[in-house]
Amino acid sequence: MPQVCRLLGYLIFFWSNENNEPVHVHVCKGKPSADATKIWLEDVPRLEHNNSRIPAKDLNRIMQWLAANKNFVV
Repeated sequence: MPQVCRLLGYLIFFWSNENNEPVHVHVCKGKPSADATKIWLEDVPRLEHNNSRIPAKDLNRIMQWLAANKNFVV
C-alpha cells in the first residue's frame, strides 16, 4: 500500500491493484483500510465516498491539495 503523503494528520494512499478502476486515492486517519474515503483524480478531484467521515473543512483542504498537486500524485 504505497503512501502518497500525510496531510492534516490524514494518510493519503493507494492500493496497487484495484480492478481497472480510474485513478484515485484513499484517505484516512490511523490504519489504512479498503473502506477509507475514496477520491477520483479526474481533471478536478471528485469525492466518490467519505466512509472515513472526514469533516467537510478538512476534506475541502485535502481536495484542494490534490487538485494543486495532481501531477505529483499521479
